Amino acid sequence: MIEINEKSISRKEAITVEFFFKNAQKIGKLNLFSEHPDLDKKITDQNMHRPGLALAGFVDLFSFNRVQVFGNTEVRYLNKLTPDQLTKALGVIFQFDIPCIILTDNNKPLPVLLKIAEEKRIPIFGSPYSTTKLVYLLSDFLDDQFSERITIHGSFVDVYGVGICFVGKSGIGKSEVALDLVERGHRLVADDVIILTKKGEGILLGSGTEIAKHLMEIRGLGIIDVERIFGIRAIRYQKRLEIIVELEVWDEKTHYTRTGLDEKTIKFSEVEMPYIKLPILPGKNITVISEVIALNYLLKHYGYDSAKVFEKRLSERILDKNISGQRATNYFEHDFE
Repeated sequence: MIEINEKSISRKEAITVEFFFKNAQKIGKLNLFSEHPDLDKKITDQNMHRPGLALAGFVDLFSFNRVQVFGNTEVRYLNKLTPDQLTKALGVIFQFDIPCIILTDNNKPLPVLLKIAEEKRIPIFGSPYSTTKLVYLLSDFLDDQFSERITIHGSFVDVYGVGICFVGKSGIGKSEVALDLVERGHRLVADDVIILTKKGEGILLGSGTEIAKHLMEIRGLGIIDVERIFGIRAIRYQKRLEIIVELEVWDEKTHYTRTGLDEKTIKFSEVEMPYIKLPILPGKNITVISEVIALNYLLKHYGYDSAKVFEKRLSERILDKNISGQRATNYFEHDFE
């Protein structure tokens, strides 16, 4: 069983506004209004904040360390204030170390807002999207950046659209199984070091590291580049993790499931998924079995469980005392193939 310790789990404490703008610019169609902003300012919270109450003077619960969003409500409120009231309202929020401000709905920053922001070197961005749409898009990006990340060792492959991660002791043959699957037309996500990130409830996405990407170590051969050898069709940069398969040397004393009724699961970040312990011994084709694991998972996903169907048939035969050793077909037709 995979062991997860504190060293395997990490989480970003902050990202810079520059990183945020560079990576979220296309997502939110952001444009920069500020001329000399401090892009090294830190965003330390994944949530976004609309400072309506803060502009009105109530700052007891003002989440100043978040990205501040000025929608139509905030902009129209500021437009109705007198010059003195406007300066006072903006002074209330700019006394805090705000990371950045985003104006939605193609709103332009008021001259006084832009002036104070320039003095404080607080970046001001604009977006054509509505506030609801922008918050939806950028919240997903920020959630991803601040989500818990788990690092595990294994080989992660997309098999028939099912994300299977092979784990086990060093030298057991994880990379070789992954390589064989790639040769059969499946796609490698990552080998050796896999980083898992929780996306929403019940979903874990995995990818490789920036350094390794789709490089693979084959003992006795060395490092190979899967993308260069097999082409772009043989790789994926990310994939949802759906099954954990642990490879281990066959042990007669270990109990291995025979029917599949006693399903085992494993949890990562409170996400539960199927866990299969697969023994290795001479003559056993792990690659083909891996493909069957993926296809069987898809069958279960669409409502058909082979083990339960067999159990139901067996129970019916036990209850029917008149039937014993019945063939699969009642009549052998004139087909002697």
